[in-house]
Amino acid sequence: MPSPILPTGTRSTLNRRHFIKYGAASVALLGVAPAFVRGQNLNGKIHIACIGVGGKGGSDTDSAFNLGGDIVALCDVDGNMLNAKHRALQDRATKANRTYDAKLFRDFRKLFDQVGKSIDAVTVSTPDHVHGLAGLTAMNMGKHIYCQKPLTQTVWEAREMRRLAAEKKLATQMGNQGSAESGLRRAVEVIQAGVIGAPRELHVWSNRPVWPQGLDRPAGEDKVPDYLDWDLWLGPAAMRPYKQGVYHSFNWRGWYDFGTGALGDMACHTVNMPFRALKLGYPSVVECEVASRVPSETFPFTSRIRFEFPERDGLPPLKFWWYDGNPDAKSGIYSKLGFINPLRPDGNVTREIIASRKTLPSSGCLVIGDKGKLFSPDDYGSQFQVLLNDETVYQDGKTHEACKAVAQTIPRSPGHDKEWFEMMKGGPAAYSNFDIAAYLTEIILLGCVALRVGVGRRLDWDGPNMKAKNTADAEQFVKRQNRAGWGA
Repeated sequence: MPSPILPTGTRSTLNRRHFIKYGAASVALLGVAPAFVRGQNLNGKIHIACIGVGGKGGSDTDSAFNLGGDIVALCDVDGNMLNAKHRALQDRATKANRTYDAKLFRDFRKLFDQVGKSIDAVTVSTPDHVHGLAGLTAMNMGKHIYCQKPLTQTVWEAREMRRLAAEKKLATQMGNQGSAESGLRRAVEVIQAGVIGAPRELHVWSNRPVWPQGLDRPAGEDKVPDYLDWDLWLGPAAMRPYKQGVYHSFNWRGWYDFGTGALGDMACHTVNMPFRALKLGYPSVVECEVASRVPSETFPFTSRIRFEFPERDGLPPLKFWWYDGNPDAKSGIYSKLGFINPLRPDGNVTREIIASRKTLPSSGCLVIGDKGKLFSPDDYGSQFQVLLNDETVYQDGKTHEACKAVAQTIPRSPGHDKEWFEMMKGGPAAYSNFDIAAYLTEIILLGCVALRVGVGRRLDWDGPNMKAKNTADAEQFVKRQNRAGWGA
């Protein structure tokens, strides 16, 4: 395992307050000058390879094309998705009178071997278990990278992605598009201006999973469709029989070998704003407090995970609870498990929200400070409301008097994907570049580690060294053992 990389600013000359406040929007703050496109013509086209072109990968590929990227290679293990995207780009290029002649690959390793020297940048939009391996391969070759959330499947991969981005001065961006929302950036400004006082608690909840989870591996084996390369789809994961509709093309999210469950899927969105605003750093404690039945191969249907953060940059200790499985006031899921859900009115945390809305939104974020609360009722933090201690009703953050006086300190976005393109051409660092996105991902994945270690097993976490000080059981979940032929 490489030498530990410390959180930005904890033991360096970089002031962490500025790092989080500006969201790494300035190259100068990071001490990183992104490598120019092929080291020369900044106005030249950026040659891009797209790995994973179905689903979200389809829109990521289209976005790169729309922003003027020259798509020189497409890669997908699903031949139907690969060919459909290739034909669509051909049609679009013809209508736009643009040149398009991408080479097609099923195996990203062959892509890098054959055309690696001719590409500047890579998009990675595969299932989670391939993010880190494909991304690290590209970054080791000096390629700029846009990678979907969660950035990686493991803590170790996130740490490596962050290290390489800085070491090789690469332009990077994670695909948590809410980072570009003006509302998210405004909420960061409002919290850091002290409108709700010193933050003490953070509660984030999600209606995920919306895919099968909390189940065991099905018996038997189905014939692999002709259009799918099952061996390549498994990639670094252990070999297992193909089952129609169980893994490919969407239900992989709930499986330990391929996904990161509800937490990994959504927290890169829902925890994005508070992570920045609260300067969270590494937690000192992580514990899965309770979960529904925990099968051997999938994440449970619902869980509650607690993170504890020490004092940091003038802020008091803070506790953060994550809830998944749609733990709203009416679901009854938590009561069936025999514990009180603090999101219920009798839990005294969200009573004003439920009083005004009659129910709790299916996902949301609540920050509780000494002077009041800030509530965001959506996945991306694009909206927020404020309730001060002497008030009874939440008010829109755009019109609340206490928020109006807060100055704008964070630059607004020209567009999430455009930020990456501008960074590649020597512009400011993208707001969700890997120096912050990998850090956010690493913290989120610690919740997955705690869940795998077991319910009620408190982890006293040593962030810089990526290990629990009170047990060795977590180590097996920090770094994956890849299948032979698929790297470290």
